[in-house]
Amino acid sequence: MLKNKFLSFLLFALVTFSASAIGGLATVGFKEPWYSLIIKPSFNPPDWIFAPVWTTLYFFMTIAIWKFWHSKNRDMNTIYLYFIHLIFNTTWSIVFFVFHKIVLAMIVLVILILLIIILIIRFKRVNLYSYYLMIPYLLWCLFALLLNISLIILN
Repeated sequence: MLKNKFLSFLLFALVTFSASAIGGLATVGFKEPWYSLIIKPSFNPPDWIFAPVWTTLYFFMTIAIWKFWHSKNRDMNTIYLYFIHLIFNTTWSIVFFVFHKIVLAMIVLVILILLIIILIIRFKRVNLYSYYLMIPYLLWCLFALLLNISLIILN
């Protein structure tokens, strides 16, 4: 059983952090000089803050889905929804940093936030630990939405 739990954690981490890696590559490869030239709101965090925040959030997401997976009342539709949400998570970075489409990125982000809310509701029914681990992620994405809207207004 312990071996299965370790293996499942590694698999969920691999999938979750793959989304992070794809988004990170899109950001690093296409961010500049475009991002430096757009007008940002005064509350825009410094660039160095994003890597540790996102690393922590992806780790929380991994634990959340892993704990849900090992819950006795889990359902596969929630697992599938988790994977779909990762696609939207990655898509935001590509739309925003690769294609520089701020409005379309906002739409992707709204869909992502709705998916996170659905996941949080489903997690709460089965595993409170998973539920609580997703709340910082939701809050960060809501802040990202505020930033995204501000960028639309300013640019």
